[in-house]
Amino acid sequence: MFGIALLICTHARADFYIVVHSSNQQQSLSQKEAVNLFMGRSRAFANGEFALVFDLPRSEPVSGAFYRALTGLSMAQVNSYWSRLMFSGQNMPPQPLPNERAMIDIIKRNPSAIGWLTSVPKDENLRVLLILKELS
Repeated sequence: MFGIALLICTHARADFYIVVHSSNQQQSLSQKEAVNLFMGRSRAFANGEFALVFDLPRSEPVSGAFYRALTGLSMAQVNSYWSRLMFSGQNMPPQPLPNERAMIDIIKRNPSAIGWLTSVPKDENLRVLLILKELS
């Protein structure tokens, strides 16, 4: 019985937290708005203010889970999408940061920044706009 409980606990699903600076005027974000920002279809929040979108390295497995939860696409599909846009000169992907600590630091310094984390931010300078559930 203990082995079964341990097995169940080891594959808990993760949540992803799309966050901004606490002074950002955007109060919430729909999943569609988040897709538009992180996939380069929009450069502004719904209120019209410029959004500076940051990402974690797409080579990390957690990024694949984030984009699957956000868009329903695999990381290969997301990379292909960005390759097409970059090749045609239409757009560039969000700037990748090396880790979540760097994500927190840059969002704390820039009210226009938006990014994502794998845990609830404990810093009072950050606010969650949207929580995504990991897809299996």
